[in-house]
Amino acid sequence: MYDFDELTAFADVMTTGSLTRSAQKLGLAKSTLSRRISQLETRLNQPLLRRQANRLIPTEAGLLFHNYCTELLAMAAHSQEALAELREEISGEITLEVHGALARSWLASAIDAFLNRHPKVELTLHTRETPPTKMHSNSVHVWLGATHECGLNQERLGHLTRGLYASPHYLASAGVPSHPEELNQHAWIDLLGSSSNGLRLAHPEHGEYTFNPPRSRLRVDLTTLHIDAIARSQGIGLLAHWLTAKREQHHPGELINCLSGWEPVPLPITLLYAYGHQSRRTHALLEFLRSQVPTQWRAKTAAV
Repeated sequence: MYDFDELTAFADVMTTGSLTRSAQKLGLAKSTLSRRISQLETRLNQPLLRRQANRLIPTEAGLLFHNYCTELLAMAAHSQEALAELREEISGEITLEVHGALARSWLASAIDAFLNRHPKVELTLHTRETPPTKMHSNSVHVWLGATHECGLNQERLGHLTRGLYASPHYLASAGVPSHPEELNQHAWIDLLGSSSNGLRLAHPEHGEYTFNPPRSRLRVDLTTLHIDAIARSQGIGLLAHWLTAKREQHHPGELINCLSGWEPVPLPITLLYAYGHQSRRTHALLEFLRSQVPTQWRAKTAAV
């Protein structure tokens, strides 16, 4: 079993190369510091340092052991921090970034429960429609759509299935398509980047069809604006069933799934956060978000 005072003495002398400077830095008598290193060498049955001119330099054993010594001291420091956190309430600042499509429909009311549960936490909530590339350890992000390697831990929360929607007024004037090949005869409302490379649709009975949308007269970069434009009878567009159902609760009858059964691949919903040890407030937020995932996200087919 190692004595951490001896490990600290050895690690510091490895840095300074001097018993005198390390003794001053650690607030110890030079004789005490020398004794601790000697005790460590006796414990290991290996000389760790040797004198060369006016410096102490490591032996081969000293170089090898220094790596393990550094890891042991780091682990001890992390354990003390973790234990200190247990004695305290969950508190401090934390940042949550959520895809704009999910902010109001999912977290608007739920986040109040988190703040009420942890009254000493200060939460900053951002919405964004572009994926993150890096984050601070006390920040968490919920992204809707494909993700790429960005140096963050990526945890899948579920998926959103999608379909083609239009307003009843638009369909009454432009007609209801019976097959995706008829979509070229309709106005298309595009969410920027969502269908620029073509839209592959699949039907459980009728197979697959790749639709190349016509140039949209209205292109938007926010999901809420996209839904609003379709509800205002501007044309047909691709929407997530779950988001549309949420809107229908407050504005019933504004949107109709006009090609039921024809759907692209579902959009993944991903929780992103830094690797490594999490602070208690970050851990609490991650656990809270996991507990708030709707059952529809985990289902293979969301209710329309």
